[in-house]
Amino acid sequence: DGRHAIITDTYTTAANVHDSIVYLGRLDRQRQRFGFDVKAVGLDAGYATSGIAKGLEDRKIPGVTGYRRPTPPKPGMLGPKDFIYQDDPEGYVCPQGQLLSYATTDRNGYRHYKSDPAICRTCPLLASCTSNAKAERSITRHVWREARERTDANRLTSWGKAI
Repeated sequence: DGRHAIITDTYTTAANVHDSIVYLGRLDRQRQRFGFDVKAVGLDAGYATSGIAKGLEDRKIPGVTGYRRPTPPKPGMLGPKDFIYQDDPEGYVCPQGQLLSYATTDRNGYRHYKSDPAICRTCPLLASCTSNAKAERSITRHVWREARERTDANRLTSWGKAI
């Protein structure tokens, strides 16, 4: 409880269960139990997940999460930020202009995009793009990525900084 600095919930999980997994359920329980009218939430970077961002949007609660530094690519290798996502046709465009097309969505909600190995084999950036024996690059994107991007953008606003 931010107003009175009172702990309003405790919950025990196994050591291998991250707090972010149970967060939305605990938030719902506190709202229901105490009648909290939650206007906004501020969360540290450990809670910066697509699932929490989407869950907060579904509950119409604006959220702000701490910055989570992306894992850097290996030295000399292209990272996901070097590829540009586009909607039509859906996929990622590599620095050489090839489209990594949608391949599948896994059970965890990640959409997988893959390049065409026939094109990649002759690419001058192949060695810095992938070490895959099939000469294929893949990138994943969560189905709720846009919700996460909107929540991340809140952090940069004056309102978000105050939260």
